[in-house]
Order: sequence, then structure tokens, then C-alpha cells
Amino acid sequence: MTENTNLLGMIFFIAAGLFSIISSIFNWNFFFENSRAYFFVKIFGRNGARIFYSLLGALLIYLAFKL
Repeated sequence: MTENTNLLGMIFFIAAGLFSIISSIFNWNFFFENSRAYFFVKIFGRNGARIFYSLLGALLIYLAFKL
């Protein structure tokens, strides 16, 4: 049972990390104009938020393999 849970968690973290990285690379407006991302865009600027979300995606993928 725990193996299935770990596998699902791993898949979720990898998918979320890849989505974050791909959104940062392609600079998708729907991603960065979202109300949840607005805070980071306001603090870091658009390019800074892209770097932040790329690093966040890499961290999520790293955590997936450390699970």
C-alpha cells in the first residue's frame, strides 16, 4: 500500500515540477498572470519569477526522487 502511495506522490511532484519549469521556459501568460503567482511577480518581476518557478520546479523533481 505504501509503495503505491509513494509512487503517486512521486508522479505528482515530477508532474508539478515539470509544469513549473515548462511554464517558466515558455513564459506562459496564464501561469504568471494567475492571482497565486502575482505575489512573486510583484516581488521579483516577471523574469525573477520565472527563475523562482524554475528553481521551485527543480526542487519538486529533486524531492520526488528523495521520497
